[in-house]
Formats: sequence, structure tokens, C-alpha cells
Amino acid sequence: MAPSLKERIRRFEPAVLGEDLSTLHTDDRAALKHLVEVCHRFDNIYFRQVWRGNPALREALRARAGESEADADRYLCFDLNRGPWDRTADHEPFVDDVPARNPAGANFYPEDMTREEWEAWLTTLDPEELARAKGFYHVIRRAPPVGDDQKGALTCIPYATEYRDELEPAAAALKAAAGLVRPRHPTLASFLEQRADAFLSNDYLPSELTWLAVAAAPECPLEITCGPYEVYTDELNGSKAAFEMYIHWRDATESSRLDAFTHALTLVEKRLPIPERIKRQDLTPPPIVVVNELLNAGDVGVPMTAAYNLPNDEEAVRRGGSRLTIIKNVQEQKYEKVLVPIAHQVVAEDQLPHLAFAAFFTHVLLHEVAHSNGPQTVTEGLGDALATSEVGGYAHTFWNWLSGSAQDPSQSATAAPTTVRSRLQEYYSTMEEAKADITGLFAAAELIDEGIIKDISLESFYVTYLASAFRSIRFGLNEAHGRGQAIQLNYLTDRQAFAVDPDTGRFRVQMDRMRQAVSDLTHDIILLQARGDKAKVAAFVKELGIIRPATQAALDKLADIPVDIRPRFQLNDQV
Repeated sequence: MAPSLKERIRRFEPAVLGEDLSTLHTDDRAALKHLVEVCHRFDNIYFRQVWRGNPALREALRARAGESEADADRYLCFDLNRGPWDRTADHEPFVDDVPARNPAGANFYPEDMTREEWEAWLTTLDPEELARAKGFYHVIRRAPPVGDDQKGALTCIPYATEYRDELEPAAAALKAAAGLVRPRHPTLASFLEQRADAFLSNDYLPSELTWLAVAAAPECPLEITCGPYEVYTDELNGSKAAFEMYIHWRDATESSRLDAFTHALTLVEKRLPIPERIKRQDLTPPPIVVVNELLNAGDVGVPMTAAYNLPNDEEAVRRGGSRLTIIKNVQEQKYEKVLVPIAHQVVAEDQLPHLAFAAFFTHVLLHEVAHSNGPQTVTEGLGDALATSEVGGYAHTFWNWLSGSAQDPSQSATAAPTTVRSRLQEYYSTMEEAKADITGLFAAAELIDEGIIKDISLESFYVTYLASAFRSIRFGLNEAHGRGQAIQLNYLTDRQAFAVDPDTGRFRVQMDRMRQAVSDLTHDIILLQARGDKAKVAAFVKELGIIRPATQAALDKLADIPVDIRPRFQLNDQV
């Protein structure tokens, strides 16, 4: 039986988020009004990106929201999920007369486009056209039918054209905000102006590089992230970026405290249990900025973002590196309202004292840092020899089961580019989130050994990670973090690093097995990425990205515990 609207709403625990803005300069407060307007514009764009039917349905639900309690609940559910499908229940619809599931390609592609049509069309494109078709910032539409072509040929449309009605006023609002903050925060002002220009030119690279420079200007209390970034909404190819925006308050003291982790990136890369020839030599340590969230918009919920490592554009990363943002007040609320209650239901009681917010916070940090670890491009020719001659200690892992002839890149039009993202397509996000999770846990052990982490035990990392695994899986297997976490939980259980008590159904960390199992899984996932063989990755995900009976029994105990938080932003009352 499908849950009621109120049951769906209760999955999100209300949480007040904000800061005391009394010390903020008058003009900076005025700038916030313009930035809030951009947030509203980004919400409008993202609803369009999720599904072409969203805008009309959103207006209809909003118009009826005052007619009854049920109508109000339906509109709230729609707003929380950014559409008529429950993202915590494998995209189950809760509104009548909508498709049974959201389109895999969202509204980035024609709904009637098949994989075969897409692949065939790509073979007709020159290199520049191919880059646009598979890039972040163009939607795919159909040209008007010509002759016998009843559908219309596929064509690329820049975001700047597709969303001009929202991006033009958003650009004007960003420039107005830039004018107000420039006397005190010139770097932030330059970013806002360049980003406004990017909205209309569709060239985001210059503003990405300027955004990276804002991290070096700690005197600015406001931290702004806005633009098309994450690709989770594109479940077809994992390449189209969704619009999102964050208005944050910088925590300069906490940011300074985490400076030691900035330089840990290269140390972890050197220690990774992978062949030397696929270790990255070009790593730029990311600046780490700790913030408290004031407002968000667009592609930001279910799960609500607690940290991010941006940009995702490989060229921007190559030129300017990346920047890691940790959202502390969101993490605190998730830990207290969701993770702790979960732990008390599913973790062995004698291991509960190891649960710690510091371990949760630091693992989220290391997860984001780990997005920069490992290869970003495919290494051709990685086959059986890799599992034997170069990685002698790993013959017992899933990599041995998955080994075989590497995919011939000439066999698929989509395999020509060399990025891991372009090869793995719809599996990229799941594998990348799994990699970041497990590599972050691998890094924790290494940093404890080095004395960089002094006040958190490895036991705390492992037990808190176990509890958080159930938190993430509850987002569903159609969500990258959820399925990626299911892969990890099953792998580590198969390696006897986790054990289930048959009498209580509680999970336990087997401390004597955990570290080696974490190392092995780190190895396997990174090599699967480096190889770029989509078929092998698909087999890996199919085998492990599932809910097994013991896990389902544990999840059943969590029915009354929220899945995530539902923010109420104080900023809406302050400007």
C-alpha cells in the first residue's frame, strides 16, 4: 500500500537554518535580496529540467494548495521532491495522471528518443558538435520534421537559449548584487558579473576559474555558488548539468582549522592501493571552505546537499583545480535528526559509543576530497594482466571476477572521449559516489596513521560510516548516493567486514577485517573507473547495488525515522 501524503512529508524532519546577519554591511544585505531572486529563478529552471510537464503541474498544484489540507500536502510533496515522483521511494508517483516514473533523461532530451537513435546521431557529428551534444550545457531537442522524417532530427540547444526567459532576469539580478558588494568584496563581485555573462553566452569556464579564486578571499562573509553543476538528474547519460544555487555564510575559524586536510589529498593519492601508472600526478590540493547555509535552490534536495566539490567541468578542474565546500549546519541537523536515531536501531549496541559527529563531519569532508582522487580519464588496455602482475595482492577481490578483455572504444560512438564520465554514462554518478565514500574511509585510516587526524578513532569512523550507510540507502537505489552505498554495504558484508546478528538483526563492524576490505573495495572501484568498460561496471552494479534481505529487515525498523531534513530558512524572513 502506497504511503499517504502525510507519511511522505514526515520523512523530512523540519530544521531551522540560518545565521545572525546583524554584522553584515547594509549594502551586502541589500545584495542578498537580488541573490534570493536568482534562487527563485533557478527553482523555476530546475523544475523544467526535471520533466517537461512540471511547470504546468506546479502551477496547478499551487493554485489548489489552499483548497484543502490534502491539496496543501500534495503541493508540499511536489516541492520537496521537485516533481510528482517520490525520490525516497524509487520515484513512485504521488500525483494522478503522470508517467509511472520520471523520464531517465529528464527534460534534457526528447522523451521519445531511444538509446539507438542517440548513438546513431552521435556518429554523424563533427568533434565540436559531439562535444556540445555530450557536454554539460546543451539540451537535446528535435528540429521541425522535414520530408519523410516524422519525428524531427535531433539538435543541440544551448542552455542560454533554452532558459533565456529565466536567465536574463537572473543575470540582471547577479549584476545588481555585484554592484552592491564590489567596494568590500571585489573578487566576489567579479564572479557574480562573469557568471551573469555566462548565463547569456553559455561559456561558463571563465567564471568557474574566478569562482575558484573567491575561496582565497576569506574576508568576504558570503559564499555564493550558482550555476549548472551536478548531473544526477540526467539518468540517461549522466552528462547534463542541473541548475543549483547556494547562499552561504562562511565560517572562517572552522575553515582555517581544516587547512591540514587540503594537503592530505596528494598523500592519499600516493597511498591508494592501485597501480602507479594510473595514479594522478596533476593533483591540485583543493581549498576547503566551511559554511552555514542561508538559502538554497534548484537541484539541492533529496538528499539535501551537505557538501560539494566543484566544479565538475574537467577543463575547469585542469586549469584551476577544485574547491571543497562543507555545509556544517546541514550536517549537524542530518546527524542529530537522522543518523543518530538510525544507529540506535541498526548498529550493535556495544558499538554505539563509537558513534561521533566528528567522524561523520570528517568523513563527509574526506568523501568530497576523494572526488579528486583516482583517474579522471580512461587508461586503455587495462585487462587481465592488471589483476595479476601489477596488483598481486588483489586476486581475491571482485576485480578478479570482473577481469577480461577491455572494451574496444571503437565499438561505440559514446566511447570515443576518454573521460571516465563519458564512458560510464548512466553508471558514472553511482560509481563516483561509491568511490568517494570508500576512498574517503580509506583516507581516514591513512591520516590517523600520519597524525593528521588526532581526535577521532578509526573505530568511530567505521561505526559512524556503518550507520550512515543505512541513512544513504534510504534515498533509494535510483539515487546515486543510495545505490553507491548499497554496493559498499554488500561488498563489505561479503568480505565479512560487517556481520549481522541473526537474533537482533543489528549490524556490527568486524574491526580486524574492516581496513583490508576498505582497501580492496577502493582498489576495485577505481580500477573499474580507470578501465572505462561500461559492461563490466554494469555487471558490478547489478551484482552489488541491491537491497538484500538482512538490509531490508534493518530498513523496516526505520519507518518512523526521517529520511532527511526539511529546511526552514531564516533568510526568507531577514531580507
